[in-house]
Amino acid sequence: MPDSFYLQAAEGWLGLGDVESATSELREISPAKQTHPAVVCVRYEIYSKARQWDKAVEVADDLIKMLPEEPFVWISLAYATRRKTKGSIPKAKKILLGMEPKFPKHYLFPYNLACYCSQLGEMEEAEQWLKKAVAIDNAAVKKIALEDADLKPLWQKMGRTLWEKE
Repeated sequence: MPDSFYLQAAEGWLGLGDVESATSELREISPAKQTHPAVVCVRYEIYSKARQWDKAVEVADDLIKMLPEEPFVWISLAYATRRKTKGSIPKAKKILLGMEPKFPKHYLFPYNLACYCSQLGEMEEAEQWLKKAVAIDNAAVKKIALEDADLKPLWQKMGRTLWEKE
């Protein structure tokens, strides 16, 4: 079978939530293609879904070397860094603060910074980041922000969300 078949199968299994089968499909990919960015991205998703954050960070580091211009790899690194052994929100925040200026039109950088600041009790900064994310893509942010537990401290402090009438 061609490697692309195994990659698609792994993605399909991931979509169904079957990490074990996805991992099995990735093992079938030829050694020469194991380091292809598409394969490495699926490997990150496998570790993320399995909550194997230390391994996810390692894979995200590999992705950054391969695809430094792709915003999702930096967001993935921050996400896994927050959750890895001895990881933390401040460490994840530092990653995104360093890269946010490079991706000014990508709403997930300020959005995740708002979440991190909210969790750290930095409410004014959280609100500023969230407003920046909303200015970039209001619909996308509204869709995820209202149910995001990371923003709960911000909503409590504000006494409302950004979308409620004052």
